[in-house]
Amino acid sequence: MNNLRKPTGFLLVLTPVAFMLFFTLLQRTFEYPDILRKPTGYILQEFAKGGGVLIALWYGLMFTSILFVPLVVMVHSVLAREETGYLKVATVIGILASVVQFLGLIRWTFLVPYLAQTYLDPTSNSATRDAIVVVFQTFNQYAGVGIGEHLGYLFTSVWSVGVALALHQSRLFKTWMSWLGLVSAAGIFAGIFEPLGFGIAGAINAMSYILWAIWLIAMGVALLRPAHQSANVKRSARPGFG
Repeated sequence: MNNLRKPTGFLLVLTPVAFMLFFTLLQRTFEYPDILRKPTGYILQEFAKGGGVLIALWYGLMFTSILFVPLVVMVHSVLAREETGYLKVATVIGILASVVQFLGLIRWTFLVPYLAQTYLDPTSNSATRDAIVVVFQTFNQYAGVGIGEHLGYLFTSVWSVGVALALHQSRLFKTWMSWLGLVSAAGIFAGIFEPLGFGIAGAINAMSYILWAIWLIAMGVALLRPAHQSANVKRSARPGFG
């Protein structure tokens, strides 16, 4: 476990920082995710304007979802104890969270470039453009909302709860980190209810992902510190969640 402390800490810091970097760049260059509420024709035009740089940003965001797999496995190795058998289930679900987010994002690097090119092709007729709109909206609802978001929120929140409980049983972390993990997990889970008409769920989900990123970074920093400092911090913290 000691050999994995620093690599795990590095990944816990790198992954959310990289995610926030690429997400922010997509916000600035592509109006993401607000652009998804605009007409499909506008989305495809703006996508085409972004060119190779925009596709590279989507590749970068997609890569952060891949990074989540070794992160989940290494966190398991650091936190696993005899009394944390539930962490095995959480680890499997965390890997599934990475997979579904990857499947949700991959459409932006392979499918959408083709749809944008065909939609804007001067030789395309109205029937072709109408078909492209249907394909884009279908994949947006299925791969984006259904797989990437709905399942992504569910699996990410369940993994976070499992890790937060394991943190409470570890001597490496402060007690408040367990609470931050549980709170951010609950907020991420709330995003599932946005398609059901609970508009505020989207805002709660967005803010919770920021808290979640802070939580991961805090865990990473704790692991990057010398082992004796982490143990001293835990012994000085209040026992229990109260």
